[in-house]
Amino acid sequence: MHITSIGIKDKRFDLADGVGSDATHTNPQYAYAVCSLHTDTPVTGVGLAFTLGAGTDLVCKAVEYLSVALKGREIEELMADFGNEYRRMADSPSLRWLGPHKGVIHLALAAIVNACYDLWAKSRGVPLWQLLLDLTPVQLVNTLDLSYLEEVLNRDQAISLLTEHLPTRDARRSVLSSGYKGYDTSVGWFNYPDEEIVANTQKAMDNGFNAMKLKVGSDDPERDIRRAALIRKTAGDGATIMVDANQKWNLPEALRICERLGNINPFWIEEPTHPDDVTGHQAIARAIAPFKVATGEHIPNKVIFKNFLQAGAMDFCQVDAVRVGGVSEFLTISLLSRKMGIPVVPHVGDMGQIHQHLVLFNHIGMGHEHLFLEHIPHLRPYFVNPAEISDGYYHTPQTPGSSSDLKD
Repeated sequence: MHITSIGIKDKRFDLADGVGSDATHTNPQYAYAVCSLHTDTPVTGVGLAFTLGAGTDLVCKAVEYLSVALKGREIEELMADFGNEYRRMADSPSLRWLGPHKGVIHLALAAIVNACYDLWAKSRGVPLWQLLLDLTPVQLVNTLDLSYLEEVLNRDQAISLLTEHLPTRDARRSVLSSGYKGYDTSVGWFNYPDEEIVANTQKAMDNGFNAMKLKVGSDDPERDIRRAALIRKTAGDGATIMVDANQKWNLPEALRICERLGNINPFWIEEPTHPDDVTGHQAIARAIAPFKVATGEHIPNKVIFKNFLQAGAMDFCQVDAVRVGGVSEFLTISLLSRKMGIPVVPHVGDMGQIHQHLVLFNHIGMGHEHLFLEHIPHLRPYFVNPAEISDGYYHTPQTPGSSSDLKD
């Protein structure tokens, strides 16, 4: 199956009032840079990179630059040594200058890489999670670029970690029948009034969710404290409540407000300060313990994730396959997190479409704990095979590929 041409689309989706809002992104427009790998068969590989409207056209232009060398490649041959191909694209000399490994160029790489994995799974007629489980540890590691990680995770260690979990996979395969647990992010968008977050919390619980998230980071911290208390009162002490500041606070603010949010016993406090500030997150993690820090939505690459993990600056790793360099870098960071004992709970810029596959592999193939996966339903009508969830659990996808195809 050979790649004959490459299609690129800028897809943007307007949202209802208040939907998707947080303390930093108050009026978002969800968008994808879409890379389509057309082949000499009816099969097309589709890859997404997540953006917020303006600027998506820049990512699409970068996809055009980075993807040129894929034309004419046969998919099995390409993926057999994809780690080296990934590094070649990521280190393209003139484009690397614009990063490296972050921003517009890295988002473009995500769309291309995700299209490659989607095409590979479709070419074999299996969903992405099954493709990944079918690969041997050596074959899987051959798709990864472990450069700059060698002192903490080299090739032999990655293969050994995957091999170590082969004998116990069957004990974790029950997740395929039970489904993967979800948590509801849509109960507490930043611009929702108090009465709406209360109603949404009750609705989420009625739909089987016992974990949910509230957006915080208001100019007036008293608003955050009040709303957090409302959700805890509505959901009860047995519910799992997370709060997400979306990078809004400086370090002194974060330390002061996180201490007060501890009154609702949060499962984690997410993105409490600037996403590049490793030592800031480290200070917050130490100060608020035993409460936990979650971050990763805006951490751009494996090297910065390594630094966060080395510093003890994150308790939950929220790597996102449509924000870092696609499935390949997601799996690399998942292996790194597993080796360093940190759970992976992805941010889902893809609305959970790809990540529903990746968490299944993380759990079965790497032994990551089955915690839960974020659920955001707002783009569901636009996907050909939208993620299915009931009673608070993602259904295991059965359609070949990564569930990334968008309707025309």
